[in-house]
Amino acid sequence: MTILASLPPRRRRLIFVAAGVLLILIAVAVSLFRLQSKADAPVTYASDDEHFKYGSISSDVGGIPYWIWATMPEVCRGLLPGGYASLGVIQEPGRMTPIGFSMRRVGFLDQVGPNCALCHSTTVRTAPGAAPVTYLAAPAQQLDLMGYFRFLFDCGRSPAFTKANVLAAIGRHKDLGLFERQIYGIAVPQVKKALIAGGSQFDSIVVGRPPWGPGRVDTFNPYKVLVFHDDMTKDKSIGTADFMSIWDQQAREGMWLHWDGNNDSLDERNLSAAIGAGATPLTLSSDVNLAGVDRVKRWITHLPPPKYPFPIDYAKAAAGRPVYEAACAECHEAGRPGYGAVIPVRFLQTDPERQVAFDSTMAAKMNTIGKGKPWAFNRFRTTEGYASHPLDGIWLRAPYLHNGSVPTLRELLDPPARRRAVFYRGDDVYDPVNVGFVSDVAQRGSRRFYRFDTHARGDANGGHLYGLDLSPAQKDALIEYLKTL
Repeated sequence: MTILASLPPRRRRLIFVAAGVLLILIAVAVSLFRLQSKADAPVTYASDDEHFKYGSISSDVGGIPYWIWATMPEVCRGLLPGGYASLGVIQEPGRMTPIGFSMRRVGFLDQVGPNCALCHSTTVRTAPGAAPVTYLAAPAQQLDLMGYFRFLFDCGRSPAFTKANVLAAIGRHKDLGLFERQIYGIAVPQVKKALIAGGSQFDSIVVGRPPWGPGRVDTFNPYKVLVFHDDMTKDKSIGTADFMSIWDQQAREGMWLHWDGNNDSLDERNLSAAIGAGATPLTLSSDVNLAGVDRVKRWITHLPPPKYPFPIDYAKAAAGRPVYEAACAECHEAGRPGYGAVIPVRFLQTDPERQVAFDSTMAAKMNTIGKGKPWAFNRFRTTEGYASHPLDGIWLRAPYLHNGSVPTLRELLDPPARRRAVFYRGDDVYDPVNVGFVSDVAQRGSRRFYRFDTHARGDANGGHLYGLDLSPAQKDALIEYLKTL
């Protein structure tokens, strides 16, 4: 006779009921565990500008768990002594991430990844000690994106990036329960493996090419490795160019976009940018993820360019309007023959490398992305020059030319021989006299700026030989007028 059979009937019933309840609770717990393990929900925001700054474009689907990402500068302290701030990211008080990073719950962990605002937000200071003012949809001229990726991959390959070290670093910021410790203990080796693999891919993209430097990115060469899995061994092209402004997109509807004018679809431009930030064609198949990209598009469509924040001499600006009409409007004013057109390099005489890097083979490959989907790409093409675009908010789009090789508007009106061959990029202190950011300072505090050498391949500062014969008074008036755009 079993022990259970020897018990009184009433007690046996209680035991059966308790066992049944326990089994139900276990089943519910297992169900909840499975449900939570499949969670995939981005953080949402009520306002469009907050969504632009922190909302998901799906690059966080395969992102790094937040607390691992947040503590990596501590774990690999020697690789990034100043933390993420030293890379020029913009940190708002009380926010878990800088502008340009989104979060979403994936499984049991919050993951972080870049969004549009990382490369399209900047700060301006009137003086070294002044408070920075943030401008959204502007080129992130202060951001060292290459330095950011280099840090992530180098940290992942570092002997310091271990489960014990990461858990200890996280534990200095939050209490980890037993379950969380187990989850992070599983996640750390997976992140390390992914960073090592990503580092190898990144190395193949940048090897033999000059550093990007702040405010710049090689836009399409990463596609060759990350999307099309090309072997870059024999590819010596350099596609590095400045980040672009993305305000007032309604004025650019139907215009040839990107620096070389390789696409005239705002939707394809936006989705290709999302893929460049880390999204994938697969994740963009989700209606939720597509909605995040589309919300950014709707917001920037009617977003006006920022007003020049310093005093303007409006009498001088009025005198500069006819100078602009004679020297600039042909290519940069709506309704003129050259507006939005691609000007061949043989006429512009600017550095050709960015245009050469996107050839007909690459255009054909880009047009295979999304095949079978409603948003499939089909508008990419190759060109032999660079597109002329509106000059709205031109004051905030320094440095100038597609590769950012001319630091100020005033120098752009000088012959190439008189433009500085070497200057510094990454400072957010503004120079209202010359219209551009201060570029003769190598370091402020712990922040070291990038020494830009125009002799490097892809970084030449020649060409755009317009307005060179203007008198000093005419140049002053033109510059004053350009501040009003």
